[in-house]
Amino acid sequence: MDRIDLKILAELQVDARLSIVELSRRVGLTKTPCAERVRRLEKSGVIRGYHAALDPEAIGVGHVVVVQVLLSSTTAHDLRRFNEAVLRIPEIESCLMIAGDFDYLLTVRTRDIHEYRRVMGERISELPCVKQTHTYVVMEVVKDERSLPLNRSA
Repeated sequence: MDRIDLKILAELQVDARLSIVELSRRVGLTKTPCAERVRRLEKSGVIRGYHAALDPEAIGVGHVVVVQVLLSSTTAHDLRRFNEAVLRIPEIESCLMIAGDFDYLLTVRTRDIHEYRRVMGERISELPCVKQTHTYVVMEVVKDERSLPLNRSA
């Protein structure tokens, strides 16, 4: 991957709907080589997909909490069971396995605190091997940038 590939990726992170003509203009290539590079980046898995950035408030999931989860068992089998069960809970936006005083860090999006309480009681606390949870209510989202930090000036 060279500096032109990185420029392509940076531009697509800002606006994945750019036409190949506009993208090629921005990165200093002609249309055909630019399109070939994009196809190569897609085929190799560097570009995993294209997504719409949605406003959580507008779609009714503006309430955010972060949940620390401590498991009672961390055998490979139990971790796999936990991971598979998490994938079935749509309110869990992200699930990160953590090294430290707890095992997982979840980001959960719901309509409000009442819905979160239901999700916690009926779904999260019932996940395999959950021993303890700590919930932190997000007061304000200061930065929520999902794009990877590419050096745009490369």
